[in-house]
Amino acid sequence: MKKVEAVIRMEKLEEVTEMLERLGYPGMMVTHIEGHGRQKGLVEQFRGREYKVNFLPKIKIEIVAKDSDVDKIINAISSIAKTGEIGDGKIFVYPVENVQRIRTGEKGEVAI
Repeated sequence: MKKVEAVIRMEKLEEVTEMLERLGYPGMMVTHIEGHGRQKGLVEQFRGREYKVNFLPKIKIEIVAKDSDVDKIINAISSIAKTGEIGDGKIFVYPVENVQRIRTGEKGEVAI
């Protein structure tokens, strides 16, 4: 099993979650985060004065999936979340040793 963690633009959340549900992954964790990568924030104007926004709002989606589905999930997120502009986000994949569903006690892939 793997944990797929995707940091995407806020406006792409609905499209990405709909696609993941169609792929059979309705269970996910969504967190509102702030951060920056290479773009290092941006400069905005308010009432005639410039100010720098160092951390931009993003969404982090976390999914635990079967090894065989990881590429399909990554491709789906990438195709929907990509705008071609800086700040589109990143996808991270981590190994997951085990998972247990609290309600039933099921373990492993059946608990996903």
